[in-house]
Amino acid sequence: MRLLRCLAKRAALAGVPTYIEHFSKFSPSPLSMKQFLDFGSSNACEKTSFTFLRQELPVRLANIMKEINLLPDRVLRTPSVQLVQSWYVQSLLDIMEFLDRDPEDQAALGQFTAALVTIRNRHNDVVPTMAQGVLEYKEAYGDDPVTNQNIQYFLDRFYLSRISIRMLLNQHTLLFDGSTNPAHPKHIGSIDPHCSVADVVRDAYNMSKLLCDKYYMCSPDLEIQEVNAASPQQPIRIVYVPSHLYHMLFELFKNAMRATVESHESSPRLPPVRVMVALGQEDLAIKMSDRGLGVPLRKIDRLFSYMYSTAPTPPLGDGGAPLAGFGYGLPISRLYARYFQGDLQLFSMEGFGTDALIYLKALSTDSVERLPVYNKSAWRHYQASQDGGDWCVPSTEPKNASTYRVP
Repeated sequence: MRLLRCLAKRAALAGVPTYIEHFSKFSPSPLSMKQFLDFGSSNACEKTSFTFLRQELPVRLANIMKEINLLPDRVLRTPSVQLVQSWYVQSLLDIMEFLDRDPEDQAALGQFTAALVTIRNRHNDVVPTMAQGVLEYKEAYGDDPVTNQNIQYFLDRFYLSRISIRMLLNQHTLLFDGSTNPAHPKHIGSIDPHCSVADVVRDAYNMSKLLCDKYYMCSPDLEIQEVNAASPQQPIRIVYVPSHLYHMLFELFKNAMRATVESHESSPRLPPVRVMVALGQEDLAIKMSDRGLGVPLRKIDRLFSYMYSTAPTPPLGDGGAPLAGFGYGLPISRLYARYFQGDLQLFSMEGFGTDALIYLKALSTDSVERLPVYNKSAWRHYQASQDGGDWCVPSTEPKNASTYRVP
């Protein structure tokens, strides 16, 4: 039996390149928040979800797996990146087993849901493991501008793809695992149709405050204000995934608190962190302002770079939430915002403080998944080399024009 299982596994692995080549020819199908909501609330059909996901998940997996293979060999050879690749291969194989199963078979539906849970759990450590792979590459080969540029481009797309895949996995498993979350009985899967933005802000602040108090023995207060242009005097609620919003806010609060405390160590009182939530016709914007003395303009781009972090490497799988980690907090948070067509931006005044703005779509019809697709444009990006700059670089020792002679 063990020999038969071994042979079957080898046969399945041999078919992986064919699967990837086939499914990567299709573009992922982006869904809107309204589509997620309508399907889950009115006509949630497990057979329909099963039929859609057994085709859509391989497409999303295959598209990003094609891009992984475009990374430089020195990156692909790192143990951590190879481990992540093996997880994606196994997850693709797990879904392939259901391509020809009958949607009317209740046993198949149950096994499919269980397989999705297994896939979700398998991918829990994808972000820190891929981050470890980047560190392994940097330690072995140092910094290379062209490779750094390709890794930045790839990781933005890779992590965004991961967010989208987990969204599909969570929606199916939460809707069809046969149980209701007692803490959130009105949620449609992971979506809150009436998400109170202020409540999520306070939850993220309270958790950040606990961490800040633990590390620094103090923390700044929170001041929050809401401006609802559509319905004045009414609390602001939107259709959104609370866990995504919490992730963004928690990261921003950690940064704001850390900067505030470390820049006011000798002050008798810490300035508060101020949050403004504004809802308009198209956008919902959340502005978080701190008095943490800000950062220089030249460093803003670094804050969103996966290749730049001054923090010590955190251990994998410890389950904790340190105030600093791989340095991936801001770039990942920006991807959560961009996933449903929003954004996250930083505006800093060195010597004063920083404003962080989260932009989300006010309407669920406008909140459509932003998905990477593998095509010639993506392929060309990885082939591009870094050309010389077409702007003068300031010199610390400019030429003396008075002694310059025309030949």
